[in-house]
Amino acid sequence: MHVKIHGGTAPGDASSLCYSCRYATIVRGSRLSEEVIECSRVSNDQRITFAVKFCNKYSDRAMPSLDHMEDIAWILRTDVKRKQVGFVRPTDLQIQVANCFRDE
Repeated sequence: MHVKIHGGTAPGDASSLCYSCRYATIVRGSRLSEEVIECSRVSNDQRITFAVKFCNKYSDRAMPSLDHMEDIAWILRTDVKRKQVGFVRPTDLQIQVANCFRDE
């Protein structure tokens, strides 16, 4: 019978979350024992001296960040004068906003 325990001790062979986190700086030497991991999300760039199994500030570097997704997102706008609805790139929206302020 297989029993799965949630929130228990993590398996010892699992790698550290730091290896795939966007906030980790990992420096390795030529020997296996030569490794320094620093986290920019922990106060004062603390060095991590153990394999991290859970971190509430973890951000997978393989996934796009929220800032990146906001930069590439399209914005749905309605133009009341032309009675049109459509998507606008954020860069085009910034140009439109700048032009609105220029007309005043």
